[in-house]
Amino acid sequence: MVSFAPYLRRHRGAFLALLVLSLASAATALAQPWLVGRIIRDATDHRPLLPVLTVAVLVALVDVVLAGGQQYLLQRTAHGLVLGVRVRFIDRMLRLTVPEYDRRSTGDLLARLGNDTGALHAAVTSGGVEAAAAVLWAIGAAVAMALIDLPLLLLALGTFAAFVTASLVASRGVQDLARTELEEYGRMSAAGLRVLGAVRTVRAYGATEQEAGTVAGHARRTYDAGLRHARRAAVVYPTANAGMQASQILLLTVGGIRVASGDLPVASLVSFLLYVNMFVGPVYQLIRAWSSLQQGLGALDRIAEIEGLPAEEEVAAGSVVDRAASRGPGPSVHVGLRGVSFDYGDGSGLHEVSFDVPRGATVALVGPSGAGKSTVLSLIQRFYEPDAGSVVLDGVDLRCLSHRELRERMTYAEQEPAVLEGTVRSNIALGLPDAPESRVRAVLHEVNLATLEHRSPEGLDAAVGERGVRLSGGERQRLTIARALLPGRELLLLDEPTAQLDPANEDQLRQAIRSRQGRTVLVAAHRLSTVLDADRIVVMESGRVVATGTHDELVRCSPLYRSMARAQRLV
Repeated sequence: MVSFAPYLRRHRGAFLALLVLSLASAATALAQPWLVGRIIRDATDHRPLLPVLTVAVLVALVDVVLAGGQQYLLQRTAHGLVLGVRVRFIDRMLRLTVPEYDRRSTGDLLARLGNDTGALHAAVTSGGVEAAAAVLWAIGAAVAMALIDLPLLLLALGTFAAFVTASLVASRGVQDLARTELEEYGRMSAAGLRVLGAVRTVRAYGATEQEAGTVAGHARRTYDAGLRHARRAAVVYPTANAGMQASQILLLTVGGIRVASGDLPVASLVSFLLYVNMFVGPVYQLIRAWSSLQQGLGALDRIAEIEGLPAEEEVAAGSVVDRAASRGPGPSVHVGLRGVSFDYGDGSGLHEVSFDVPRGATVALVGPSGAGKSTVLSLIQRFYEPDAGSVVLDGVDLRCLSHRELRERMTYAEQEPAVLEGTVRSNIALGLPDAPESRVRAVLHEVNLATLEHRSPEGLDAAVGERGVRLSGGERQRLTIARALLPGRELLLLDEPTAQLDPANEDQLRQAIRSRQGRTVLVAAHRLSTVLDADRIVVMESGRVVATGTHDELVRCSPLYRSMARAQRLV
């Protein structure tokens, strides 16, 4: 089971201040029943009441001020703790290895970020600080009751202990039930996000009711998990409440009998019963705190699960290749695959792939779907690591370079255009936030997107919508290509860059690639017209390299390439 301790250490000063405020608040609260007893005694003995009433009012006012300050500091500290957990979680979530993203749903990760971290707030306030304050109040009240009448205190403690024990026994399993409820919430969020991400497709195929039923099914399972949790809570709290009420009735009965017999003054009984209320409240609060703490620990388990996953590790300082030594001459790089094999776990992947991308050359990867072209680009980006063989950059194994160093030397345009909600400018300048406006306009012109600037009064600051919904498919693809061109890095990786482009825009892109003279370019493509003028074309099939050469050479010697060229009417 995980612990809250690592998350609390950063707020030690605030928790210390809360402890001091709790002690002061407990002292003022504990003084009030004694003052009530004093008022009764002074009234009975016909002594002046003004002095003691004045003190009682002042003590009550101080108690109110202390309680307000304590509550504000408590909420501020709890929100600060949750913020710290969320920032840490976001940092780890965005640094997970790519295979982890393949295995996990985005909706569940977002549920952990929102709902699970929110559950920690109640655990810290009710289950932590307020529970500590309740302990102080309970101890103070017990001491005061002992000074008034020890036999009544022992009777009170005995009855309280029995019911508290029953409540704690009833609360077993709350943490597991809370975790199950949070997991079902995560699945429901993932299902909703899945449908919203393809809502146009769902509508187009008349599958709204079907998908609504799927998400509603997850909602019902979340509801059922919440009910199981609520049923357990419905046993815990009434058990504690019934015990407290029964104890108070018993104490009032025994105390009344002793007052009637003259064994106990009325003022003492009144003070004792007020202290009993002060004792009962904290004990009941402790029981609720225990339940809140169990729920918080269930949420913390799910948060810690993600924080414990491996991130993309920077290699140890001793094995990092010197930046200058790892770079070759000029603004380009040499890339090589040496007997690379990689398996996704289902038999698909790469099998002993070897080829070179010479410095400053444009090399194309072609082949049918599933041939392994995108996998090659992913391995060069170190999204995955080879099972065998190596990928080298200027003769250096990529595993000897940090992820940061590696990615500062290349840009990548994905097969599925990735457009972030924001503006045209923020999307293009993602890898170079301080890019001059003139440079942004230049790359827009290169990919034939200059009209975007004039389409809206906001110009480059026009919103593109979620996932670029305000752009056409071709515009989204050209926007991602512009993003890859802007930094002008040594290696340009393009995955199916013309899949959604018309012939005119395809020709414009070919010109933009040719204008990157001196840069190394690796393009994966189905449409051979995109790569006809590549310096070298690597033909892949079923995860293997089956031929290498220029377009003319491959038309003569590669049956697979020749059939692809014929299908696209290029021969």
